Amino acid sequence: MVNNQIIDDRDTPVSPLSPLSSEDLAVLRDNLREQRLFREDQLRQIAAVPSRTDALIQRRSAAQTEVRVKLAASARMVLADVEAALDRMAEGRYGRCHLCRRTIDRERLMVVPQARYCARCQQVREAGR
Repeated sequence: MVNNQIIDDRDTPVSPLSPLSSEDLAVLRDNLREQRLFREDQLRQIAAVPSRTDALIQRRSAAQTEVRVKLAASARMVLADVEAALDRMAEGRYGRCHLCRRTIDRERLMVVPQARYCARCQQVREAGR
């Protein structure tokens, strides 16, 4: 232990205490559950759009279908991230960066509760795209 920190297997300092209070976790859990319900409802609505058959409507519909497909893919990705965050929360692993294992800042989690990475690692990942 060094300065009230634990050194993990990669010699990276990791705070032994979570920056999140039990109240923070409750708020974040509720937020994630609301997001899950929203995305599930969004996917149901996208799937319920009727398809039409006449040529003019089909041409217009092709663009609309493409938008619906992209919206559905995006909703499924966010839903998967939300579900994974709820799983991490249930397992006691919530709030740790998947790359550096440091705690994710409370402020970041309040804005992006399904975040898997700290701000620094997220920037590195995005720069590598």
